[in-house]
Amino acid sequence: MPAARTHDASVVLWWIPVGAGGHVVRHTSRWWELVDARLARRAPRPLFHAALEVTVDGAVSVIEMAPAWGGHRPAERGVVATGPVGARVLGRSPLFRYEVRCWRGGTIPDVGWAEGPAVVLSDRPATARAVLDHVREVPVLTWGRTVRAAGDMWNSNSVVAWLLVTAGIDTTDLAPPARGRAPGWDAGLALAPGPASTGSRGT
Repeated sequence: MPAARTHDASVVLWWIPVGAGGHVVRHTSRWWELVDARLARRAPRPLFHAALEVTVDGAVSVIEMAPAWGGHRPAERGVVATGPVGARVLGRSPLFRYEVRCWRGGTIPDVGWAEGPAVVLSDRPATARAVLDHVREVPVLTWGRTVRAAGDMWNSNSVVAWLLVTAGIDTTDLAPPARGRAPGWDAGLALAPGPASTGSRGT
């Protein structure tokens, strides 16, 4: 699936099934959702991971949270922050660290599995620049731990939700496709210094 790179300025959201392209993560996330659904007394739903493409002056940067290792050096893949996974003590090992990327000219590895078309959230240059300007301010919390203000975990969806609201983008009508869930989304909304009326769409 080609990336949506048709504007000189744009903020584009992709919804990607959790574990797309990765056998282990696909199955572990499905088991997690089965357990969580049973505890909440609801039906299991598809899980989604959000990623952004932001274009400014025709140059595209991809923004997402990913494991802190890969085929490129951190500077080459646009790493702006890192944090621990599961527990702070585990974060001493690179195997238990995540990174927040703002990768100019980069790619979203699993974009080929994205569900539905990309969602163009804005084509205003000022808004696109605001998203890029705030990436380095994203809270660096422990992945998977609950944010008390939301009762929701901190993860990749939290980063995207936090950025959109902080940049002034209304997320009220945003929701994952296929009646899916985006765990972590509400945690990002709860911590973002944006309008309190922004809707909860993660669960």
